Amino acid sequence: MKTDPRYYAVVDGTWPPASKRELGPITLREGQGGGSRVSAATANGPVSGDDIAAAEAEMQAMGQDPLFMIRDGDAALDAQLEARGYEVKDPVNIWSCPPAQLTDVAIPRVTTFCVWEPLEIQRETWATGGIGPERVAVMERAAGPKTALLGRYNDKPAGAGFVAIHDGVAMVHALEILPHQRRRGMGAWMVRQAAFWAVEQGAKELALVCTKANAGANGLYASLGMDLVGQYHYRHKP
Repeated sequence: MKTDPRYYAVVDGTWPPASKRELGPITLREGQGGGSRVSAATANGPVSGDDIAAAEAEMQAMGQDPLFMIRDGDAALDAQLEARGYEVKDPVNIWSCPPAQLTDVAIPRVTTFCVWEPLEIQRETWATGGIGPERVAVMERAAGPKTALLGRYNDKPAGAGFVAIHDGVAMVHALEILPHQRRRGMGAWMVRQAAFWAVEQGAKELALVCTKANAGANGLYASLGMDLVGQYHYRHKP
């Protein structure tokens, strides 16, 4: 499977770093605690050992551990980093489908909502899953159309998520279901809510990323008829 590079641009556009700059053939990202996606460096072509060393120094100067995203076409960089003692971290799947595909079923009343800015209950739900203020700041930086998802079950808070659009693709991030509300179908309803919102916004595609280790979430997206369209992983020095 070869990943269309536009999905990498969608990840960047809908989950943006605090800053981004070029250092030779490497793009550096300042994440300010917002996680791997906004902190990882990427290569724009062949990279030398000196380029890697310079990038490591700059990431450390930003207060970040050296971290690289390895995309399709980065096999040489992957091998170079492995030789330098870097280990694979969080292999990721990219899922996609036309949003209208998930609007064929009406969402039960008062089950899901779209709100922006996020309510306190959504922030608390994210925090339960380790999605703290630094990641909420990433959502606030997203420049395109965006919304926050709120899920409820039996009139109680059940989940939270974030959706933003870049280049016609609505991408879902930070989908978190409270532990005591899991296995009740809330993940599917919230993805469907994201699809309804995407259609309203004129998006042509709905996408999301998920670690390969999260078998439950990957199974959910497959069961919804979404297609596995890409992948990437990180390399970090333990």
